Amino acid sequence: MTFDIDDFLIKSQKAQASDIHLNCNKVPSLRINGEIYKISTNPITYSDIQAILEKTLPVEYRNYMKDAKDFDYIYEIKGVSRYRVNYCKDIYHGKFTFRTIPYYIKSLNELALPEYLKEFTKFNNGIVFVTGATGSGKSTTLASMIEIINQTRKGHIITIEDPVEFVYEDKKSIITQRSLDIDVKDFKSGIKYALRQDPNVILVGEIRDKVTLLSAIEASETGHLVFSTLHTNGTIPSINRLRGFIEESGQNEFMKRLSNCIRGIVHQQLVPTVNNGTLTPAVEILSFTSTVMDYVKDGKFNEIYHLMQLSKQQNLVTMNASLYNLYEKKLITKETALEYSLEKVEMDQMIRGIYRNNTADDSIL
Repeated sequence: MTFDIDDFLIKSQKAQASDIHLNCNKVPSLRINGEIYKISTNPITYSDIQAILEKTLPVEYRNYMKDAKDFDYIYEIKGVSRYRVNYCKDIYHGKFTFRTIPYYIKSLNELALPEYLKEFTKFNNGIVFVTGATGSGKSTTLASMIEIINQTRKGHIITIEDPVEFVYEDKKSIITQRSLDIDVKDFKSGIKYALRQDPNVILVGEIRDKVTLLSAIEASETGHLVFSTLHTNGTIPSINRLRGFIEESGQNEFMKRLSNCIRGIVHQQLVPTVNNGTLTPAVEILSFTSTVMDYVKDGKFNEIYHLMQLSKQQNLVTMNASLYNLYEKKLITKETALEYSLEKVEMDQMIRGIYRNNTADDSIL
C-alpha cells in the first residue's frame, strides 16, 4: 500500500506534532511537546521516499536535488498547514523532516513571551538577534514581532529566508518575502538588493557567516531595522559568536561597530511544563543600554552578566530569572528549572533561597 503523505500530515496535525520524521526502512516518528513518539505502522520504504519527493518537491528544485545531499523547501496542504521540509540522504536511502508552520501568527501573549519584546519592534534602525537551539521557537518569535510591525507601522518589510516559513498578509505595512535558491542566490545578495527596494525592516533568516553578518550590520547602519537569528546558547555567548566571525586582528574595531548598531539579543528555550509536558518559553533578554554598549566595547562580558543579575527591569533578564519565575508560578518543576539552567549552581541557590537576583519582578513573563 502506497504511503499517503498528505493523509499522514493531516493526522499528525490533529496530534499536534511539531515535527514529523520519515526515515527509509523505519517507522514514522512524531515530535509532540518536545518528545519523539514512534508510530505503530509499516516502515517507510524506498518507494515511499521517492513518492514523497515526487509529491512534495517544488519544480524549482528538481534539477538541484540531483547533486545535493540535503536541502530545504516548503510544502503546503491548503487549509491544513505549511511545512518546512528537510530532505537528506543517509545510510538508509533518505530521510524527511517536516516542521509544522501554522498559518496563524500568534501574538506575544498567546506564545507566553514577554511583552517587552514589543519594544524591539519600535526601533527605526539597528539589529535585533533572536537566538537559541534548533526547535526553540526562534522563527515563531520573529514572526510574532514582524507581525506587530505589520499591524502598527506604515512601511515596507522584506524577509529573506531559507526557505520562507510564515506567510504574512499586508496590513499597515507591505511585505516582500524572498526564498533562497528560488528568489535570491544567498543572504548577502538578498540584503544587497533589499537595500534597493525601499525597505524599512529586513528579516534575515539566519547569520551563518562573516559576509552575511557584515551585510546585515551595514543594512542596520544605513537606517534600517534588521532582525536575524543565531544558533547559540545564551545572550552573552551570542556576542562571542558574532565576534568569532571576524579575524582576531579586526575584532576590537568590529565590537565597537557592533555595539553601536545592535539593539538587543533575545535567547529562548522551550521547557516542559507540569501541564502534561506542554512547552513554554523561558527567555533571556539583553538590551543594549549605554552601560552594556560600553562593556561590549571593552570586552567585559562578565560585567554584563552581573548587570543582568542585579537588574529589576524587563530589558535585562537572565535565563535563570526567567526559569525561576516559571518555577515560582508552579508552571515548571525544580528539576526542569535546573535542567534548562545555563548557570546551574546559581539556579540551585535561587531555588533554595540562598541567592535571589531579578526574580522579584513578576511582570517579566
